[in-house]
Amino acid sequence: MTSPRRIVPCLLLSGSGLVKTRRFSAPQYLGDAVNAVRIFNDCEADELILLDIHVCRRAMAPRYELIAEIVSEAFMPVCYGGGVTSVEQVRTLFRLGVEKVAICSSAMENPGIVRESSRAFGSQSIVGVVEVRKKLFGGFECHYQAGRKKSRLDPVTVARNFEAAGAGEILVNNIDRDGEMTGYDIDLMVSVCEAVNIPVIACGGAGKMDHIRELFEKTETRAAAAGSLFVFHGPHRGVLINYPTPAEIKAVQN
Repeated sequence: MTSPRRIVPCLLLSGSGLVKTRRFSAPQYLGDAVNAVRIFNDCEADELILLDIHVCRRAMAPRYELIAEIVSEAFMPVCYGGGVTSVEQVRTLFRLGVEKVAICSSAMENPGIVRESSRAFGSQSIVGVVEVRKKLFGGFECHYQAGRKKSRLDPVTVARNFEAAGAGEILVNNIDRDGEMTGYDIDLMVSVCEAVNIPVIACGGAGKMDHIRELFEKTETRAAAAGSLFVFHGPHRGVLINYPTPAEIKAVQN
């Protein structure tokens, strides 16, 4: 029996707090990460994705003390990404209570980290992150280091490489759609989902629940991740942490 499709808040860490970016730039401060996690606890979110863009942009190691503080408050599984460059770091994150580790930049330069980590801890715990941006004359290109470096590889190739290396899931993070709240890129998600046999998570573009419904109706994506949808409210993007009710989730899953 196929598991229900998931709706996952994606939170960005920068400095000591949460931010929300727009096309991977112009971060807007949202507040304390622990407080946000407590609100998602109350809303009964099933899962959280936590990406530390602070360490990604500075080639730093994961900030274990901060991660431990956040994870200790979470009543749901947490997938963490940011600054992971070794199997030992992955091991430390799992010891802190992280359930999944998302790997992007280091895996683009050294796919061996995905292979070694999946062998050591199981494929289900390793997520390969595909950061995607449209090219000037058509098609897509994968980036890394929080969108700053180009790989010259397309998302289908990178997703297949992650699957071959042992990743249990693929997170497609669309740079062009990040924070725009205009909907997911359906064609992109169809192409990636058709290319691999492991679950794919879409991130970048959700501005309303109808965008998630469209994603689930038109693609085989197994999870919809969103940031702006769950941290902003109204046309002026006022900060308000929120999450859909069980009835609203069921309505888009069917």
